[in-house]
Amino acid sequence: MRNIPLFLVIPALTILLLGGCADTKYLLQYETSAEEKVWPPLPDKPRYRYVGQLFGESNLTAVDDGGAGAAIGRFFKALVGLGDEADSMRNLFRPQTGAVDDKGRVIVTDVGRQAVFVFDQAAGEVNVWRAVNEDVNFVSPVGVAVAGNGDILVTDSELRQVIRLDSQGGAKGTFGLEDFERPTGIAIDPQSQRIFVADTGEHNIKVYSDAGKLVQVIGKVGTGPLEFNAPTHLSFVNKRLYVTDTFNARVQILDSEGKFLRSVGSRGLYVGNLVRPKGVTADSEGNIYIIESFHDYLLVYDQDGRFLLPIGGTGAEVGKFYLPAGVWTDHQDRIYVADMYNRRVVVFQYLSDQYLRDQYLHDREGQENSAGSKGASEQNK
Repeated sequence: MRNIPLFLVIPALTILLLGGCADTKYLLQYETSAEEKVWPPLPDKPRYRYVGQLFGESNLTAVDDGGAGAAIGRFFKALVGLGDEADSMRNLFRPQTGAVDDKGRVIVTDVGRQAVFVFDQAAGEVNVWRAVNEDVNFVSPVGVAVAGNGDILVTDSELRQVIRLDSQGGAKGTFGLEDFERPTGIAIDPQSQRIFVADTGEHNIKVYSDAGKLVQVIGKVGTGPLEFNAPTHLSFVNKRLYVTDTFNARVQILDSEGKFLRSVGSRGLYVGNLVRPKGVTADSEGNIYIIESFHDYLLVYDQDGRFLLPIGGTGAEVGKFYLPAGVWTDHQDRIYVADMYNRRVVVFQYLSDQYLRDQYLHDREGQENSAGSKGASEQNK
C-alpha cells in the first residue's frame, strides 16, 4: 500500500463523507477469458470448463451512474491503494486453500497476507479477516472449513491451534494448542460434526468433537496404510476423508471412522504420478482432484483412483499454475484452485452429464420465455 500524505487524505475523507460515496454499490465478478477454455480439448468430449479467477478487491466493479459521487469514490480508492494494484493488501498474495459456505461465499486463507479473504458475490463485497481475537492476529492461516452452524474454522500453523470464528469473522474461541506441533489441513464430517485436523509436525490426524475436545488420533509416521509422512491438506466429501500424505507422494482415503479404504497416486516421473501433492478434494460423482504442486498440475482421478487427465502446467495464462496449493469444490461441482504464486483462485466447472442436462433445460426455458414475451409484445402493437 502506498504512503499517502496526510494533507491529501483528510480532504479526501471530507469529500467522501459529504458526497455520500459510502452508498456506492459493487458487483463481485470473476475475471474471465474472451475465449472459452475446456478440458480435454476438442474433439474429445469436454469435461471441465474455465469459469474465471478471483484476485481480491480487483474483482469488484462499481455499479453507479457515473456521477460525481462515484468519481470521488474511485479517486479515494486510488489514494489509499485499494484500486487495481496487484500489491493491494485487499488482493490475494499467497493463497493456501479455501471453502464455500451455504451462502455461496468463497473463503480463502492467505499466509502472505496473514488473513482470511471472504468473497461474497451476493453482497458485492470482499472482506479480509485478520484478527483471531482482540489481542491476536493470524500469523500463518492454512486450512479452513465451514461448520454446520456456519462458523468458520481456521488452522494457524504458527499459532498451533484451530481458530473458530462466527460467519462474520467474530472471535468465538480456539482449541488444540496443547495438542498440535503444526496443524495444517482441516475438514468436518457434516453428519457427526467431528473435526479432522492434519498435524504435519506429528505425522497424524487429530479428531475433535464440535466442542473442541480431542477424541481420536489417527496414524503415525511411516509408509504403510494409516501411516503418514507430513500430511497436509484434508477434505471430507461423501462420507470419505481424503488426506494428502505429502512426503509419501500419495493420497490416503479413510472412512468417517478413520479406517483405511485405499490410496491414490504414487511416486513417479510421468504426468499422473505424484511428487509433492498438496490440495485434495472430490466432486459429487466421486472424481478425485489432487494438486501436484511440484509440476504445477491439477490431476483428476476417478473414484477408484484411475488417472483421467491433467489440467495445468507451469505458467500464468488460463489453465496454467505456478506452485498451486489447495483445491476444493462446492455443491455445484465447481472446482477451486489456490494458484499460490500467481496470487489467485482459479475456478472450473465440472461438466457432468447431469449438469449438461440441467443447462440444456435452463437454456431451453429461457428461449421459450423470450419467444413468449416477443409474441405478446407483437400482439399488443
